[in-house]
Amino acid sequence: MDETEQVTPLQEVLLKTISMSGKTREHFDTLYRTKMGKTGKPIYDIMRGVSKRPQPDTLRAIAQVMGLESEKLVRIVYGQNLTAIAPEPDQPVAHAADGGDTVEIVKLDLAFSMGAGANVDDYVEEERVSFDLGYVRSFTRTAPDMLRIAHGVGDSMHPTLNSADLVWIDTTQRTLNQADRIWAVSINGAAAIKRLRPVREGRILVVSDNPAVDNYEVDPNELRIGGRVIRFARDL
Repeated sequence: MDETEQVTPLQEVLLKTISMSGKTREHFDTLYRTKMGKTGKPIYDIMRGVSKRPQPDTLRAIAQVMGLESEKLVRIVYGQNLTAIAPEPDQPVAHAADGGDTVEIVKLDLAFSMGAGANVDDYVEEERVSFDLGYVRSFTRTAPDMLRIAHGVGDSMHPTLNSADLVWIDTTQRTLNQADRIWAVSINGAAAIKRLRPVREGRILVVSDNPAVDNYEVDPNELRIGGRVIRFARDL
């Protein structure tokens, strides 16, 4: 960044967020590239004044990997200027009995099926479950209000996922830019948790990890991605 130029509100927020995180700017640029499946260093470009008005989608992705509320940077660039603050979740932070911070994650009632599937109209919010903020931050920087948890049913993804495993879904990741990852999807109106793989002529191979269940191809317009499965928990 040219020291002769005035620091912009966007640069100020990024500088303070990086400083308070204890991480480097390159760390967050790397997270952005991994998340978006792209090359480049958008945070570096902003900090050196090359990128003065990034696209809203870029700003949202940067905010998410830095642990900021997803619309914060968009508002700074395209709307009101906000006071720079430290990274925080979108959900209000509560305090546990032991003094630690907790956040609430929306749990869906059988929202995604690993078997025959449920109709998307049946998706309902079952409850909000409290988790230690440090635990959530140990595996994702996505804002808590963009995360969902759900119990899978069925055995089509066995042995990777078992019936009743608790899956964590990042709803900010809805673009098939990484092959062979596991996604929460709606296929022709039926919900499922499946591995997806782009194949010929723009079609998508829907993969079940259970060898007893056949894989099949669909057109992109037959499939809707609700988010990527980023973690699962299993009872012993």
